[in-house]
Amino acid sequence: MSAADISALLIALREGVEMALIVGIVLAYLGNIGARTAQRWVWLGVGAAALVSVGFLGILNLLEREFEGAVEQIYEGTAMLLAAAFLTWMIFWMLQRSRYMKSELQGGVAEALARGGAAGGLFALAFFTVVREGVETALLLFAAPGQGKLLGAVIGFAAAIGIGVLIYAYGRRIELRTFFRVTGTLLVVFAAGLLTHGVHEFVEAGLAGGPTVFDLSATLPDDAGLGSILRSLLGYSADPTWLEVAVYVAYFVVVWALSKTKLIGRMVPRVTEARPSV
Repeated sequence: MSAADISALLIALREGVEMALIVGIVLAYLGNIGARTAQRWVWLGVGAAALVSVGFLGILNLLEREFEGAVEQIYEGTAMLLAAAFLTWMIFWMLQRSRYMKSELQGGVAEALARGGAAGGLFALAFFTVVREGVETALLLFAAPGQGKLLGAVIGFAAAIGIGVLIYAYGRRIELRTFFRVTGTLLVVFAAGLLTHGVHEFVEAGLAGGPTVFDLSATLPDDAGLGSILRSLLGYSADPTWLEVAVYVAYFVVVWALSKTKLIGRMVPRVTEARPSV
């Protein structure tokens, strides 16, 4: 498995578990209230969201092939910066809202059934909740450094589906809070790497620059062996500029500062009337 596959596996596993939780909560609730026949609309919504997400990834790859030189570097750099921003937001969002996810989804299902338009309501609920995660996953997989990420993504999604089946089909209790905290920490490091890779693309495009801090290209290149693994997972660069190092360090400082304040809590409002799910 390549370094790119490892990063793709982490992304697919984390995002896939979130999607599996969403689908599992909705399906389990419909089963509990005796509305199993309505589950097909959930699956149709999930299928449509998957098609949109795959299509979005295809468009990103097609656009990349149309660009060359500095334009391609700017395009890739912009995608990496956006992916880092979305990834950071997702981590904080999950920490703030995960305990309310079950009650919010069940409330959405109950509202769709109460309105009498179960088909359209359940389809829309499943589609919009899953497509948000799917499009985000597509952007992250596209922006992740390296080529050939298919194997890692497939393994990650397969593992995520397995976790979802264990929870909702077999009633296994999995410590998801620990899972999200551990993967969240890993993804913060990954996001820092995406951010610096994006800056590096702008440096190569000539939009930014500065002296290099060191050059280990001869001893630990970032495009082969251990260096490529460190590049994919930690944002390692064999010849970083001072700007890249400053951005890398500043990202951790900002994330740490946000985690110690209530700013994120105000940006991601909680649903106070919902009871936290256990």
